[in-house]
Order: sequence, then C-alpha cells, then structure tokens
Amino acid sequence: MQVVTIRDGAVELGGRPVLRGIDLSISDGEVVAVLGANGSGKSTLVRTMMGLVPTVRGTVELFGVPLRDFKEHSRVGFVPQRATAAAGVPASVNEVVSSGRLSRRRIGAPVRRVDREAIRDAIAAVELTDRTHDSVSLLSGGQQQRVLIARALAGEPELLVLDEPTAGVDLASQQTFAEVLKALIARGTTIVLVAHEMGPIEPLVGRSVVMRDGRVVHDGAPIASIGDAHHDDHHHPELTRPVDYLPGVRTPLDRR
Repeated sequence: MQVVTIRDGAVELGGRPVLRGIDLSISDGEVVAVLGANGSGKSTLVRTMMGLVPTVRGTVELFGVPLRDFKEHSRVGFVPQRATAAAGVPASVNEVVSSGRLSRRRIGAPVRRVDREAIRDAIAAVELTDRTHDSVSLLSGGQQQRVLIARALAGEPELLVLDEPTAGVDLASQQTFAEVLKALIARGTTIVLVAHEMGPIEPLVGRSVVMRDGRVVHDGAPIASIGDAHHDDHHHPELTRPVDYLPGVRTPLDRR
C-alpha cells in the first residue's frame, strides 16, 4: 500500500519556488531518510506531505486519499523541528504528551484507560518516566525533543514524520531515539525523517531521498550523510549534476 504519494508536486513560498516537479511514493513499512543541504527543500517536502504547506501544482495523497479529503489524522504523527516547539512551554511532560491522544478521543470525552496507558508507554519509550511531572521548559534540548517524539508516539500513528529529530541533541538522546525507531519498525510503522547525518539511526534506514534546489536528485540506496553523498560522485553522480536554471527561457516550476 502507498502511504504517501506526491505527483508533480510544486511549492512556492513568498513567490519563490521551493519544490519543483516532485514525484515520490512511500510504501507501507518503509523507513525513509530525506537528506539535503540547508535550503534544498527537504523540510518543505515533509511539511507538504502533512498538508502544512500547500502545493501550487500537483497532487498529494495519504493512504491513497487526496490530502484535501483526508480525515483520519490519528493515522499520522508529526514531530517538528525542536526550534519551533517545546522550549518555554508552560506545561509538564505528561500534559504535552497527553495532547498526542486528542485525535483519538471525542471532543469533551474523558480520558480513558487506553489513553493513559498510551501516554505512559510513550513517555517510557523515550526514557523520561522520572520526569513525567516536570515542566518541559526545564528540560535539556535533547529531552525536549524526546517529549515531542513521545507526543507523536502517544497517538499510535501508522505514519510518523520527523523533521530533523536528532539535530543539536546529545548522543544519549540520539541513541534513545534509535531504540524508539526499532520498536516502531518492528510493529510496521512507516517512518519518514529529515536529517543531515544518520548517526545511531543509520542501520535502520532503508532508503534515502536527497533534495537539491527543490528537486529529488537521488531516491534509492541509503546514504549516511549529505556530506558523504557529495564525496561519493562515482556511486551517486546524480548528486553533482547541475540544476537547470534558465531564467527567461522557462519558469522556475517547469520540469526538466
């Protein structure tokens, strides 16, 4: 089953092309790393998958349903970059993680036993049980990122999308994250994550998608880091091909 499908996707931000001619399919149970330099479009790509950034051309589907018609939001979990969340939040770890169950409860319905268990298990998975009642704003950067991951896990998603989950966090948190991914992979969760380098999660990744100038320039065998890709021209020559910017001849969103 195709979990994510993008056909001829194009995105503009502030009138500037950010994604151009994206064709991408991700199947059930895959673990896909999206790599690329700053400004390559990798974060915009995953945010487009989630419907957080609109396309100006093309289509996006989740679980075979056009994004505009997709209503089963409990099937999808999203962890944003740490810089956009967690720091300074006046709430406890338990309260933040509990918000991850909202999509699985009716509005106004009391917290059920199954909700409490999912919240407890998610906190335990990221090894923060001893900090359950602490304020998130008092945690370290790596611990804050673990809270965001636990919030997504509490919803028990079938598709988990993470935007640079290990950026700027300590090695211990990266290793904890890798253990969480192992458990998710074992139960068949589809995982898409943005990264600069793989670190401890490298053995878990089955496919790499490399972005360059808003296009997919590699989609296939795993690559450890974008730096390695640039130094491996023999195996990945597509990563060094020039991109066809021809102002005045074609529009920036035209395909090659």
